[in-house]
Amino acid sequence: MTRHILYIFLSCSILLLVLMSCSNEAIAFKKAEQSYALGEYYVASTLYKKSYTRTPPKEREKRSIRAFKMGECYRHIGYTQKAVAAYQNAIRYNTSDSLAYIHLGRQQLKAGQYKQAAQSLNQYLEFDPGNELARSGLLSAELGPQWKAKPNQYKVKREPLFNSRRSDYSPMLMGDDSDQIILSSTRKEATGDDISGITGVKFSDLFFSRKNEQGKWQTVQVIESEINTEYDEGASCLSPDGKTMYFTRCSSDPSYPRYAEIWQSQRSDASWSKPTKCDISRDTLSSFAHPAVSPDGLWLYFVSDFPGGEGGLDIWRTRILSNGFGGMENLGRPINTAGDEMFPSFRPNGDFYFSSDGHPGMGGLDIFIAYEDSVRGMIVENLQYPLNSSADDFGMTFEGVHNRGFFSSSRGDGKGWEHIYSFECPEILQTVTGWVYEKDGYELPEAQVYMVGNDGTNLKLSVRGDGSFTQVLKPGVDYVFLGTCKGFLNVKNEIRVDDAEESHDFVLQFPLPPINIPVLIDNIFYEFDKADLTPESTEALDRLVVMMNENANITIELSAHCDYRGNDSYNQRLSQRRAESVVRYLIQHGVAKDRLTAVGYGESRPKIISKKLAETLLTGDPKVEVQENDTLTEAYILDVKDEKKQEVLNALNRRTEFRVLRTTYGTTFSEYNPEEEARKAAAKRKEEEVKNEDGNFIF
Repeated sequence: MTRHILYIFLSCSILLLVLMSCSNEAIAFKKAEQSYALGEYYVASTLYKKSYTRTPPKEREKRSIRAFKMGECYRHIGYTQKAVAAYQNAIRYNTSDSLAYIHLGRQQLKAGQYKQAAQSLNQYLEFDPGNELARSGLLSAELGPQWKAKPNQYKVKREPLFNSRRSDYSPMLMGDDSDQIILSSTRKEATGDDISGITGVKFSDLFFSRKNEQGKWQTVQVIESEINTEYDEGASCLSPDGKTMYFTRCSSDPSYPRYAEIWQSQRSDASWSKPTKCDISRDTLSSFAHPAVSPDGLWLYFVSDFPGGEGGLDIWRTRILSNGFGGMENLGRPINTAGDEMFPSFRPNGDFYFSSDGHPGMGGLDIFIAYEDSVRGMIVENLQYPLNSSADDFGMTFEGVHNRGFFSSSRGDGKGWEHIYSFECPEILQTVTGWVYEKDGYELPEAQVYMVGNDGTNLKLSVRGDGSFTQVLKPGVDYVFLGTCKGFLNVKNEIRVDDAEESHDFVLQFPLPPINIPVLIDNIFYEFDKADLTPESTEALDRLVVMMNENANITIELSAHCDYRGNDSYNQRLSQRRAESVVRYLIQHGVAKDRLTAVGYGESRPKIISKKLAETLLTGDPKVEVQENDTLTEAYILDVKDEKKQEVLNALNRRTEFRVLRTTYGTTFSEYNPEEEARKAAAKRKEEEVKNEDGNFIF
């Protein structure tokens, strides 16, 4: 009897355990489905796994469903090897979902298992013979090993200083010298303590680093501003002027799917303003992420699953307006595919880069370049190995105009976490670096430079905060550059770019004369106690002729000045004759007489010290200490006890200057069109090139 009761008790206990196990399995599966619907793939994966392990092997259909769902979760969070195993289990248990084969094949590509991937994809094509992604994957299985066996010229290196034990991705170089970087990271220093249900790690924040005076990158620090929140802040970009940051934010809602959004923040000095959401569309059920601004600052490119695309995630763009954004445009084929196109970025020369798993590649996301060919139209090219790998490669940022910088990759990380890598591709690059500044003064960050080439190039370039700009040049092209700024005269430079065997940077100076104050003409010399110009003055006078030709709408007063030594009346007459000598030279070299007025001021207008001149005198030999706005009168100079310093100041008073009287000479229009002037200059140069030796045009 006792044994019988014990048997009944044990039987009931076993039955109870079985019932409890079934109940726990059902609860775990139900919770997994809820988390999956919210996009919490990491949480869902653990629940599906729990449900899978508690499902008896004989319940093959249930096991196949749970294994397939586990594979879907692992695929979304980048756990490639686990995804492969899960899909294989789904197939082993005779899943009824044929998608398991294509997902398995694409994950095998990502794991670098090219032969196995080809088998899985061919199996899927038996169900869906025309599937674009399966056929693209088959080509990837063929090309991947070939590219890996023959690496190209890219040099790739993992950068430990930027990386942590978690994900570090989407670097963005910034600053005039690319000496600052912003990146996204889920490292422990990220804001908040919550763990993402999507990834199983902390929510990502934007972090920052800069180079020190020795050019070494410093320790990465979290950006201290309202940009970072307890939510995910991801891929970012800057407007060309560096004043606006666009970035991805994915907020959290415990009962609603998460949709990525693009936010923007304005830079003031060294801080960022409170971000505002970019209202690109009224659609609240689509994601908007991975912003990139075109080099001209006119377009915002981004990634979205907005309806009407080519499939998966597509790259779109919208016009940046003063009061918001224009309509959305899908980039279409051949850039977008049935797969995912993500992480658009630009090289400053206009080259467009993006990542895709829909084009044939190495496996996961590969980096591609898109460019326009005059014959074939838009071309999309894979950058191949070693820049690309079988893992995910994305998020390029460039160091100025050079083909070097940083990108993200999950290669070599078993958990699928991304890290920052540097890249460099050797190339022969011809560039121009220009500096726009006030003549005898400081840089002009408000200036613009018009760049016109005889190949049809017609660009308007903005300058950086230090008044500089850098632009890539094409061999075999002649360029005209016109430096302009409101309140200043224009300065033109011309360069001819020939083929070269090594990289070269042309350096141009644009010292813009101000319109509203007198401008010193350097290196004008006269015979002692006479008005005759010396031969050493020719170079400076010829530059003055060029300046008058480049600014054909101005009239000027040409003035000569003396120091206090000598008779006042004599100094006035001498300075008048000297001013007239300069005017005669200009007239003899083609400048219209009625554009010139000669005035001799003698010693009546002593030099007034500018801030820049005061700084310069402090570095001279001898060093002369003066203050901004000091006037070099006779009494002021005599108060300086050192005779050498007195002579320096007297020399400043002995000067030749010009000042602008009118800016509307020869036209009824008050507006001057510098772009048209640059175009005319380039056309004139082109015209001169086609003349033969006899001076006749060749048609």
